[in-house]
Amino acid sequence: MRVHNNSKLIDRRKELRRRSTLQENKLWNELRNNKLGVKFKRQHSISGYILGFYCFRKRLIIEIDGESHSSNKEYDNVRDKYFSDLGYLTLRFKNKEVDDKISRILNRIKQTFSLRPGEGVLNRPKDG
Repeated sequence: MRVHNNSKLIDRRKELRRRSTLQENKLWNELRNNKLGVKFKRQHSISGYILGFYCFRKRLIIEIDGESHSSNKEYDNVRDKYFSDLGYLTLRFKNKEVDDKISRILNRIKQTFSLRPGEGVLNRPKDG
């Protein structure tokens, strides 16, 4: 089974890109084309989850939470724990933060880069 970008989710990923919110488009404009020095993908899937923005090199997931997320906190917590257990970090920002504080968000993302292992792998001790 394919873990990254499962073909069963391709139509849903395309739909999410077509129906992006203003905030998603605003952040994507700042992340795309390696503007922060690393490559991000938009609406990338891992397992059965579709991620807002994903950086393989830094094992970083960025989500923008709209109004619907206030009632989905439990789901988000389970999802974030799943990715944390796999060595990914999820940063969550609210729509209002993207609207009002985009430079603060970009600085937070850049600061996070220095705390993350590079090249998409965890720095784990070798066996034996």
